[in-house]
Formats: sequence, C-alpha cells, structure tokens
Amino acid sequence: MTEQILPLHGIRVIEFSHMVMGPTCGLVLGDLGAEVIKIEPLKGDNTRRLKGSGAGFFAAFNRNKKSIAIDLHQSEGLEIAKKLIAKADIVSHNFKPSTMHKLGLDYESLSTINQKLIYVSHQGFLPGPYEHRTALDEVVQMMGGLAYMTGRPGDPLRAGSSVNDIMGGMFGSIGAMAALLQRAVTGKGQKVQSALFENNVFLVAQHMLQFAVTGVPAAPMPARVSAWGIYDVFTVKNNEQVFLAVVSETQWAVFCDAFGISELKTHPSYNTNNQRVQNRDTLLPKLQQIFLQMTAGEISEKFESHGLPFAPITKPEDLFNDPHLNASGGLREIALPDADSGGEKVKVPLLPFTMGGHRPSVRQSPPQLGEHTNELLASLGYCGEDIETLRTERVVG
Repeated sequence: MTEQILPLHGIRVIEFSHMVMGPTCGLVLGDLGAEVIKIEPLKGDNTRRLKGSGAGFFAAFNRNKKSIAIDLHQSEGLEIAKKLIAKADIVSHNFKPSTMHKLGLDYESLSTINQKLIYVSHQGFLPGPYEHRTALDEVVQMMGGLAYMTGRPGDPLRAGSSVNDIMGGMFGSIGAMAALLQRAVTGKGQKVQSALFENNVFLVAQHMLQFAVTGVPAAPMPARVSAWGIYDVFTVKNNEQVFLAVVSETQWAVFCDAFGISELKTHPSYNTNNQRVQNRDTLLPKLQQIFLQMTAGEISEKFESHGLPFAPITKPEDLFNDPHLNASGGLREIALPDADSGGEKVKVPLLPFTMGGHRPSVRQSPPQLGEHTNELLASLGYCGEDIETLRTERVVG
C-alpha cells in the first residue's frame, strides 16, 4: 500500500505519550498514513530504557513516527510544541490531565489556537468517581473482572499481554477517526477520551451478560463448564501439548471417523454435544489414552486434514518463524532504535487487517531520540543558526 493512497495521508498527529496506551493510538494512526510527531523530553521517552517485560514496548508501538526532543519546561520549547500543534489535526497524550494543564497543553487551551483540533486523552478512567485514581493495566484487570475470569478460582491472574493498554489506544484511534469524519461536517474539533477501566469492562461484557441472561455468575475460565464437550489442552506423546476442539455434531462424526473410534460416535452418552459436556469426566480420559499414543504433530496433521480446530501451544518467540505470518506478509522488518542495538533488524507484526488486499505496513522504523528535530524545526521556519542556538541552550535535542 503506497503512502499516496493511505486513508490518513495528510493528517498530522502530535503525540505526547509513553508506555503502551498512547503510543498504540499513534501507531494505528501512523500505520494508516498519518504523519505522527512524537514529542519527547531531552532525555527521551522513559519507555526507551525499560527492561524486563517492558523491553519491547518502544520498538513494538512506535514505528511510523517522527521524534523531536523538546524541553517543554522552557518557554521556547513550549512555543515550538504549540507551533506544531497549530498546524496539527490531532493531539494524543496519555499523561495526567493535570500535567498537560500545567503546561497549557490541555484541550481548552489548545483549542483556542486551533479550533479544528481533535484532542485524544488516554486515561485510567472516564469522568466519574474513580477518575482521580492512578491506573495501570493490571489495576483495572483486577477491579474490572478480567483477572478473576483469567485465573483459577481464588487465584486472580492478569492476562498475558497489555490488553487494556493496547485496546485503549485502539479505541482512542477509533474515536480520533470518528472525530475527523465529524469535523468534515461541522468544521470543528473536539475532545476524545479513552480509558483503561472502561475498556476492561467492555472486554468482560460477555460475562456480565451471561449472568444477566442465566442468573448464574460466570465461573473463571479455567473452572468454567465449557459449552463444548471437547475444548481442551491435551498432553500427548513425549509430553507435548496441543489444543483440540470439536464443537458440532458434524465435527464429532468426522473426529470419530478420523481417529477410528466409531463406537464412541454412536455411544448413547456422547450422542450430542450437550451429552458430551455432561459426560466429560468419562469421555476425556478415553480420548487422553488415544492421544498419548500420538505426537502433537501427528494429531495436528489429522485435525488439519479433516478440517477440525486445533492449535499448537506456541511461545511468543516462536512466532518470528511462523510460516503463515511470513508467507502472508504479516511481519515486517524494523531497525531497533536503541543506540546499543546497532540498528539491529527485527520483525514486527503489522495491524491485523487488510485494505484492498494489503496490510498497512512499516514506512519508518521507530525513531532515534530527536531524529527529526532539525527537519521539523526547519518546517516551522527556524534557520540553521536558530536551531544550533536552541540546541546549545538545551531547548531541543
């Protein structure tokens, strides 16, 4: 997909963000063609230096962006930021509203210099009794029912990804794009808010409605009564594991024929899916004995050849070599931005949809700190001497 036909080509986004939620919003807008300008402090976004489980945050969520390093606590630096915003379509941030207000970068202040501005604020909570609280993905997973549903009874467990941060950023980008469409009609910008807690509640809505419909509280996923007789991770030969599912009567008949267990196909205890659910305590041990004689590969091949649902138990690092992702173009190379990485090339997943048969792709690797400072200052009319003075005075980096 070329830049000329990307849907957000010509849209300028100014991003004040760190960690995952705000950067995800910018990632989506950038992948779709917007010019995303990431304003960083002189020392850089702290996310660049995270270790442990945060080591991949910056590289994962900051492609297709430009970086300008500015000291916003100096009047000259704040002036540069406001000049960029005056020519922007969208401002996106995930800092505390009080921080933005102190800098004069709140919506009310910025809308006076740019009435068409769309201002996306990513927060822990939407306005209400909780809005003063400090939130993290794990905080809202605990208070929003997701950790309860993910863990075993009595053992709440966060999901294995920053699901609320990522989806919260996605909803922020959806709000921004909706506001762009509305602006085309009204000529005016507006404030858009996205929040971790409300995002989490949206994720568990199915379990809330399950209770509303049945009157029975949803059990944590590991302890739930499955809707299907076979919908489990099985340990097979050589202690390998594989997820297998049989979710219809047609699939049950195909499954039994494929594994040569026609006696179970017509067994009165397993005739229908509901009977198989009710008699899982006798059915699953029978199947387990069959699967223990076969490797995960042999079982997977049989399931695939018969059109039955299955999945290997895959670690994240294994996905770099996934044949489907590589053959379909679902991974693209970027150069790592860290100074000590030497520009090492790695693959990243693209947005999970196509437009006209193409995936929105990587036009630019995650930027080095201040990589585009000179370019952007020049676009605002600063000459080379001005820029050098600003650098010497530590206004920009």
